[in-house]
Amino acid sequence: MEKRKNISKLNKFYKPARSNDDIIFGRHAVLEALKAGKGLEKLFIQKGTSGDSLNEIKTLVKSSATPMSPVPIEKLNRLTRKNHQGVVGILSLIEYSSLHHIISKCFDEGRNPLVVILDQITDVRNLGAIARSSECAGADTIVIPTVGSAQINSDAIKTSAGALNHIPVCKENNLYETCRYLKDSGIQLVACTEKSTTSYYKADLAGPVALIMGSEETGISNQLLKVIDQEVSIPMHGKIGSLNVSNAAAVMLFEVLRQRG
Repeated sequence: MEKRKNISKLNKFYKPARSNDDIIFGRHAVLEALKAGKGLEKLFIQKGTSGDSLNEIKTLVKSSATPMSPVPIEKLNRLTRKNHQGVVGILSLIEYSSLHHIISKCFDEGRNPLVVILDQITDVRNLGAIARSSECAGADTIVIPTVGSAQINSDAIKTSAGALNHIPVCKENNLYETCRYLKDSGIQLVACTEKSTTSYYKADLAGPVALIMGSEETGISNQLLKVIDQEVSIPMHGKIGSLNVSNAAAVMLFEVLRQRG
């Protein structure tokens, strides 16, 4: 009986947490993928490992701004049962875009940009749902941070109903600097937060605008709140004090669409 329990625990422990469709493993395979310019959502490296190929991987990862995490071997074994040699990468399922190029293109075409900035949104289904609403509302891009964001995996793409294959997504190292850039470009920064006393329908959203949505747990970071132009909230009349962030994003997006006629 005890032996059977131990086997059960091992099977549970080594069960892969992801599909094989979006992972790459092994030092040579990961190194060649990076050299070929393949995008990685994240790279996991076993703690305490070393070697020339591993040093080259680390150098390439730093230059590509891919998040890299040192992890115990157990984490890697959960990702794949195959010979990972202490290195497992999560492949990007989309190609990320340049925010500067998108903003320049909008102004060159005489259009007011509509940008959606997601600060600390870590739930893939919320990310996917926001992407779906953003694409339907005609947003120009979604901006996510390199670190501290939900990964754009198969679940996110499925929840977005495929919208993540159509709307440009920009991954930025520093959201504060990104917001400064947008503000300097003449784009109004609007933070949607339940702490605001200004209703969203009183805000002028017809011009160039970037909507900032924060996580349900911590909201928008204090650093970003220091640079925004205005805070707005969605009035609540029920017993529950707030909307899911994906619902709130949809309300804000279609208010922009309504104001723009």
